[in-house]
Amino acid sequence: MIEPAPDRLLPVPKQAEVRAGFCSLADGLHYAGDHSPGKPALAALNRELEAIGAGMDGTDAPVLTCHRAEVPGKTGAYRLSIQTDAVTITAADTVGWCYGTHTLIQWIRLHRFAGEDRVGCLEVIDTPDFEHRGVMLDISRTRVPTMDTLFAWIDLFASLKLNQLQLYTEHTFAYRNHNIVWRGCDPITHDQLKELDVYCIERHIELVANQNSFGHFHRWLVHAPYRSLAEVPEGVEHPFAPEKEPFSLCPEDPGTLKLLAGLYDELLPCVQSNTVNVGMDETFDLGMGRSRERCEVLGKTRVYLEFVKKVHALLAQRGKRMMFWGDIIIHHPELIAELPKDIIPLEWGYEADHPFAEHGRLFAQSGLAFYVCPGTSSWQSITGRGRNMVDNLARAATAGRNHGAAGYLITDWGDWGYLQPPPVAYAGFAVGAGYAWRTDAADRADDLDVPALLDLYVFNDRARALGQTVWDLSNLYRLEREHPTNGSCLFYLLRFADKTMNHERLRGLDRETLTAMREELSRLKGQLEDVRSRTADYFRFAADLSDRLAQLAELWLSVDRDQPLIAVDPEKRRALSAALTPLIQTHENLWQDYSRPGGLAESRARLMRLQHLLD
Repeated sequence: MIEPAPDRLLPVPKQAEVRAGFCSLADGLHYAGDHSPGKPALAALNRELEAIGAGMDGTDAPVLTCHRAEVPGKTGAYRLSIQTDAVTITAADTVGWCYGTHTLIQWIRLHRFAGEDRVGCLEVIDTPDFEHRGVMLDISRTRVPTMDTLFAWIDLFASLKLNQLQLYTEHTFAYRNHNIVWRGCDPITHDQLKELDVYCIERHIELVANQNSFGHFHRWLVHAPYRSLAEVPEGVEHPFAPEKEPFSLCPEDPGTLKLLAGLYDELLPCVQSNTVNVGMDETFDLGMGRSRERCEVLGKTRVYLEFVKKVHALLAQRGKRMMFWGDIIIHHPELIAELPKDIIPLEWGYEADHPFAEHGRLFAQSGLAFYVCPGTSSWQSITGRGRNMVDNLARAATAGRNHGAAGYLITDWGDWGYLQPPPVAYAGFAVGAGYAWRTDAADRADDLDVPALLDLYVFNDRARALGQTVWDLSNLYRLEREHPTNGSCLFYLLRFADKTMNHERLRGLDRETLTAMREELSRLKGQLEDVRSRTADYFRFAADLSDRLAQLAELWLSVDRDQPLIAVDPEKRRALSAALTPLIQTHENLWQDYSRPGGLAESRARLMRLQHLLD
């Protein structure tokens, strides 16, 4: 049982004191007054009360009121007072009333999990540390979520007091006259983006427009009408596709800015935010093709900076403020001072030891507002990288606090086909939300009870059947002898099965490690057998796929690390290939729960490629 205590709330409030006495909720609450936290927050409160057999219509119940008054702190600061016969939320506006309501909901849930239909009297005074606290969802690497999925995630983010959302887009917005690019991937339409914007605004979340606009343009440039705009039209090798492709736009081609201007003119009117994220990261091929001569004269980063300024001018003409990834410019800090003063660099990194502090100091010295952008560590892992996730999120929060970052953006990616089930990322959303609101919690990252947070605020699981198992699954990677960056060895076994086991990203796997992994997977799969829920199905799939990959590694090592997969006994290879078939079918079935059909074939092909190598 989880004991009700303020430090079990998420985010943990800045000030919270349990007072003597209890407020009975057996008859629910009676909402009264002229001020409201908003319909979505009241609806969420009513659902929580219904879980204890009550509701919001009890006329003899304690009265809930919202009071307008300033509470010290940033936007969203609030005071929550729970007395024996009344509940009062004080804030300057609806945002604070909404946040106070979500704290009340969590306080009720803590007591409900303890079997009580009453809550302890409580006084809370709270305010966030970061003004902007967001999530970026990758909707471009095969998985485009359904609208119902996006609505559910927005509700989750609102309950965690996050206030910004970005949908990372390369080619999955239905631009008019560009259907050759998004055909078959079930993109977000103009009307859908407008609907999402309204849904976000009702929950005090800013939906920031997002369109990568330099590198990561390969989904466009592979098509004949756009190939002439590529830096290297004949293509280059890059980490996001198995074959050579043109990857980045050519910054020297006037047609590049003309294309981008047209895209912005379609995308930006669909959202009310005045901020736009144009990406511009990982320009691997800059200077390798059509801009080579200019890059040799000025240097690649100078050419890069010139193009950043041109894109900034496009957005300024449209009354928008530009965000961009800071990974290129940070390696030439002498050029940071030349960036436009209203631009927002995004400092990203996904390992536990990423130098957020060093890079944050450089951006802070420039006077620019910047964000720290850690990740959920879900991608290229299948089951997650839990400890890395917590430490990465904590390091970003601490560095952001120390160097005055304006925002904290939790990223979740789908590299190599989004083979990790979506719920693998949920722990990262919850932990990151807690650190974004209260950064000093990151100073105690080792003490964080992630399983309890999952059961309470993600799975809403009073039986506490999933949290610990999910957390243990996410730490399976820690059994590896060496930890490759940005993923787990087991995942990279799937990705690099056409190489040998001596590949640099597979060196963490040996026989002793694999034995330990399979024993741990057997234990965790046994625990999952006792949980009958759709959420558990996702983690069963992740555990089963991990077990099959560990089995493959064992077979491969029984031959020799230097040998290709074809050297493994053909009969054993075919047996393992056959065992993948039901997993591929499960992947398809689970995909339909969360995602649009477009992209499934590409994601499935990542698994079928392994089958082909085994046959």
